Amino acid sequence: MTTWVETTGDGRGRGPVGIARAWAAVLRRPRRFFTTGVAPGEQAPGLAFAVVVAVVYVAGLLAVQPGLILGTSVVPILGGSTALTMLLVLLVTAVVAAPAGLHLTAAIQTVLLMLTVDDRAGVSETVQVVAYATAPCALTWIPVPAVAAACTLYGAGLLLVGLATVHETSLLRAIVAGLIPAVLVFGVGFRGLWLLAALVG
Repeated sequence: MTTWVETTGDGRGRGPVGIARAWAAVLRRPRRFFTTGVAPGEQAPGLAFAVVVAVVYVAGLLAVQPGLILGTSVVPILGGSTALTMLLVLLVTAVVAAPAGLHLTAAIQTVLLMLTVDDRAGVSETVQVVAYATAPCALTWIPVPAVAAACTLYGAGLLLVGLATVHETSLLRAIVAGLIPAVLVFGVGFRGLWLLAALVG
């Protein structure tokens, strides 16, 4: 999980600049990115990327739509301090929620790939695909339902393209294998189902 292979491929640069380059690359040229930016046995860059996306997303919601998180039955205001509660929410997101969610989703995705793709890449590559597919969701906090929904749909599309590219399978098999994880991550985790329902309704 903590291995960081020293190569020059997109997605493996350290620090803010490396993460920003990976973000731009996966959004602009996803097939090329998934071909060159995902390496066997190298989960650390993907994990760092997913954590940054999740923190940016949650921080954005806290800034412009705090009612979606704070003061709910899930996250009550602690000690009467909104600032302290926000800080704790961001900390839990970075340390617990994002890493746990990424690896749980990758585990489900791996099982589904075992059922649908005979000759596939390893678990670490799957973790990276799920992580990098979340790239558009760094903008899902924007309080415009059409924009936020488009980000979640683009993320789901990136997941399917990434699975097909990294595991060298057809897009149809990738859709079959990736549909449930896509719904979990982008429909539930990033609220895509609610955003789409708001647009339709």
